[in-house]
Amino acid sequence: MAIDYTVIVVYLAGMLAMGWWGMRRARSKSEFLVAGRRLGPAMYSGTMAAIVLGGASTIGGVGLGYKYGLSGAWMVFTIGLGLLALSVFFSARIARLKVYTVSEMLDLRYGGRAGVISGVVMWAYTLMLAVTSTIAYATIFDVLFDMNRTLAIVIGGSIVVAYSTLGGMWSITLTDMVQFVVKTIGVLLLLLPIAVVKAGGFAEMRAKLPTGYFDPLGIGGETIFTYVLIYTFGMLIGQDIWQRVFTARSDRTARLGGTVAGTYCLLYALAGAVIGTAAKVLYPDLGSADDAFATIVKDELPVGVRGLVLAAALAAVMSTSSGALIACATVANNDIWSRLRGAVRDTGQAHDEVRGNRVFILIMGVGVICTAIALNNVVEALTVAYNLLVGGLLVPILGGLLWKRGTAQGALAAVVVGGLAVVGLMAGYGILANEPVYLGLSASLVAYVAVSLATPATDAAVLAAWRERLAGRGAPDDTPSEPVPAAP
Repeated sequence: MAIDYTVIVVYLAGMLAMGWWGMRRARSKSEFLVAGRRLGPAMYSGTMAAIVLGGASTIGGVGLGYKYGLSGAWMVFTIGLGLLALSVFFSARIARLKVYTVSEMLDLRYGGRAGVISGVVMWAYTLMLAVTSTIAYATIFDVLFDMNRTLAIVIGGSIVVAYSTLGGMWSITLTDMVQFVVKTIGVLLLLLPIAVVKAGGFAEMRAKLPTGYFDPLGIGGETIFTYVLIYTFGMLIGQDIWQRVFTARSDRTARLGGTVAGTYCLLYALAGAVIGTAAKVLYPDLGSADDAFATIVKDELPVGVRGLVLAAALAAVMSTSSGALIACATVANNDIWSRLRGAVRDTGQAHDEVRGNRVFILIMGVGVICTAIALNNVVEALTVAYNLLVGGLLVPILGGLLWKRGTAQGALAAVVVGGLAVVGLMAGYGILANEPVYLGLSASLVAYVAVSLATPATDAAVLAAWRERLAGRGAPDDTPSEPVPAAP
């Protein structure tokens, strides 16, 4: 295992080194939060794929393959579909807005009265998303070092907090590119073919497993529909995803790079399901399906390769964790704290703004680590996050983009009614039930339409300014004072 340990340690040291390098580039608010809006197609597609494919997509995706076979790909597949829909239909308009948060978009569209409440909902979502990724460190470090759960969370979380605090989005982008390469090599090019070969090939897998394992709809139509509702639509509106769209240097970059990333997600989904199916052949009686990834890596891969694949799992977790962390801190600072204290944004004091955002990342990072230590169930935490996001914010965000009659009062009603309905229904039906998101989303839609139609239309001047921003005009200049070479 010494070689495996060396691979992991070198990888983790590299993440910290890139955080230090990113700190030298993050000289303004724009550079710190959205990488100066300078990413080209190659870097954009890599970092976008890294943020959406986290520990749940890797460890959880293999676990679903172990439990359901090829149809276990649907969870990650719907993530890819959501990213493709975002990239093709919405990303260009989102990038042209030149904002930092989803709540700023709502303020622009509705006239500046939806920010704090929507910010609280988005903050809760990004916090829980970061927590679920941080919990996953315990699984990986347990395989590597037989480490105590709390210590594993503290070590893994501290590394992510360190490089995120140092360089902001520049550090996260650089580390995400490395993580994207490591995941591609470790999961797609190494673990996938080795797992299939160890299981005796597809013919042997078919012979040893029930036919349902090879039914593309075997996981169930209702489950697939729920995945679409939560993950596909969740990709359209999450702050962690939008903040990556804001990094694109052009409309074409956002559309093309996102389409490449979405297609990569579809391939990754199928790979995880196949690996899980192979693990079912090799280990038919595992106590938990989520142990399939760690077990097949630990028992079937040669020394060195095992370290690289475990580094790939760490990469998957870290990419989502860091993306969710900076999103959580950005929302907490820009949408909640700054509004509550009446601060004026974009004062030109770049150093103070960068320092303030660093402080918020550090504070949110400590909060995420402490919450992760207190919680045990990753699936429940992730479900709470996406239920809040979709139930509370999907309708006012998409309504604002697609329906000009939507009003600020309608948006606020949708956020409040949808959010409270989801929380109440989760308490009644259970966190993992489908009813909370179904009924909560329906309540949000009814409230949005009814209140919008019952209140005066949005002021014509607000809509005119909104259309100007959608067209890429009228946005504040947030480019850095010193030129920085464009990323590839």
